[in-house]
Amino acid sequence: MSEPASLARHLEVKLGHKIVGTSASLGESTIEVLPENWLSVARSLRDEPELKFDLCIDVSGVDYLSYGQTEWDTTNVSSEGFSRGVEGQGAGRFNWAERPRDTRFPRRFAVVVHLLSLEHNQRLRMRAFCADDDVPALPSLVDIWPGTNWFEREAFDLFGIVFEGHPDLRRILTDYGFVGHAFRKDFPLIGNVEVRYDPDKKRVVYEPVSIEPRVLVPRTIREDSRYEQANAEREAGAK
Repeated sequence: MSEPASLARHLEVKLGHKIVGTSASLGESTIEVLPENWLSVARSLRDEPELKFDLCIDVSGVDYLSYGQTEWDTTNVSSEGFSRGVEGQGAGRFNWAERPRDTRFPRRFAVVVHLLSLEHNQRLRMRAFCADDDVPALPSLVDIWPGTNWFEREAFDLFGIVFEGHPDLRRILTDYGFVGHAFRKDFPLIGNVEVRYDPDKKRVVYEPVSIEPRVLVPRTIREDSRYEQANAEREAGAK
């Protein structure tokens, strides 16, 4: 099996302008593709004899809204612990008009595909950002890897990403009457409705949510020598 760095260089030469860039980190190779080249690159990865990525392991959606933000203060904390929670900063809690945006990711939604070449014993990650944040969409990969059928339905259900050309694009995990897409970062953490079974009506009923969101943090702050050592090294390097 070739090293991830050499595979990334080979793909840069082989695919040329069809890809935005490549990277190799932690033993894994990643290529980023423009939406208009999504299908052509996928076919090349499957059909080229020196690549032969004939198996698609997974297709997943990604929402980069509020990427890298946290509700926990992990540097300056009190012994009580609950002061670590910073209300209103995490995904699913902020006002949409004041939503945090990470300038490193100008587009919000992406699709990530994990591929495996059985013949060459190589793995590859392929990613493309959807051009439209309001209606994120990419071409379906079902004609290239038929096993992506249910994977793409899952990404559509949870992220609202439309896969154009999919033979049966409908929800697969949530109820048919479900409103919204649960894995989007702006989806309320408490949900939109409560569901319960009504014994009098003998059916499931939907009601307004009766709980309030809160930040869950541990009561106990344990000292960790790994963090102490890292802080000591960082302070020594700053002098």
